[in-house]
Amino acid sequence: MSGGGNRLRQVHRWVSFAFTLTVVANFAAMGLGRGAPPAWITYAPLAPLAVLLLTGLYLFVQPYRARRSGARGGTAPVSGSHPF
Repeated sequence: MSGGGNRLRQVHRWVSFAFTLTVVANFAAMGLGRGAPPAWITYAPLAPLAVLLLTGLYLFVQPYRARRSGARGGTAPVSGSHPF
C-alpha cells in the first residue's frame, strides 16, 4: 500500500478515537440527569462520524480498485495487500 493509504488509515484510526470520546461524553452528559445535555454535546459525534464514513468508504473500495486496474493491464496489486 502506498504512503498515502497508510496515512489515511492512521487518520481514520485517530478520528475513530475522537468519535468514541465524543460518544462517551454524550452518554456521560445524559447520565448526569440534569435534563437534556447541551446541543453541542449532543451533535459533537456527527463531525467525526462523517469523516469516518468518507475515509472508511475510501479504504473499503481500495482493494477492489487495485484488483480492477490490475485486470486491465495496470500495475498488479502487491502480494499480501488484501485486507483480509
